[in-house]
Amino acid sequence: MKRRFFLRNASLAAAGAAGVSNIHATAARDTKDEFKKPVLTVAHITDVHIRPNDNIPQRFKQCLEAVKKHKVDFFLNGGDSIHDASYDNVERARVTEQWAVWDECMQSLKGYEVYSCIGNHDPWWSAPSKEDEMYGIPYTVKRLGIPHNYYSFSKKNWHFIILDGNYKSITLGEEQTEWLKKELEKVPQGDFVLLMSHYPILTVTSTWEGGQHKDHKELKQLFYKHKDKVRVCLSGHQHLLDRAWYNGVNYFCNGAISGFWWGKGNEKSAQPYYYQETPPGYAIIKLYENGAVENGYISVNM
Repeated sequence: MKRRFFLRNASLAAAGAAGVSNIHATAARDTKDEFKKPVLTVAHITDVHIRPNDNIPQRFKQCLEAVKKHKVDFFLNGGDSIHDASYDNVERARVTEQWAVWDECMQSLKGYEVYSCIGNHDPWWSAPSKEDEMYGIPYTVKRLGIPHNYYSFSKKNWHFIILDGNYKSITLGEEQTEWLKKELEKVPQGDFVLLMSHYPILTVTSTWEGGQHKDHKELKQLFYKHKDKVRVCLSGHQHLLDRAWYNGVNYFCNGAISGFWWGKGNEKSAQPYYYQETPPGYAIIKLYENGAVENGYISVNM
């Protein structure tokens, strides 16, 4: 049985029927036309951790087919696309094997635009040298088919900013931060901004698990400067579902489609395949012309 977790307004309300749970919490400055048809419907998948073992590619493809039924306009991929290239003992053959499986699975999304950011497990740091073509971030950019390790694009009256937090101590670094400032300045009045980073910028769950951007204070101040534009920050990394709201910005940490890394879990898993209390799943995000947003998390069967 699937579970849906919806985020709407500042309060949380829960309702359950026939095994379906709804938790609402949406951000909207102007609510009079909040429920008109959204201008964009976006799928947010994150922490796929793809690898050839345990029938994972086929399971992931089945998940993608379920996502496509929501008639989304495009996909946002939140990073950790492959299971892991970051550990010291990972060899070249394992890295290429994982990316080959990723490419195979992406064939299921032919006809869709997929905008990805880079997770901490995606780059290969154990290459023989930094001159190796597979070393680090540039190779990851190439394999994901993205224009740069951070970039932006616009659709309708929404501007999307894809960030890379894989700089020292989980930050954007000086150059990317300056670029972000200029990007936000360029967004015209009346348009709204959604940002995506692999790591949460603001999150509830980092108090006991995972981590978040260490430059969150600086980013918080920057977003407040552009509080008439910035509406949403998406993340993954934690494999946990949470929502934080501050200064008009919704911070959605949207679990992980792999749940407990495609495994059955451990003693902390509330149910099989859960990571702690969060089921494997994906988010469907509805963006409205007036800056309103709905974030719905939908669990998947493993």
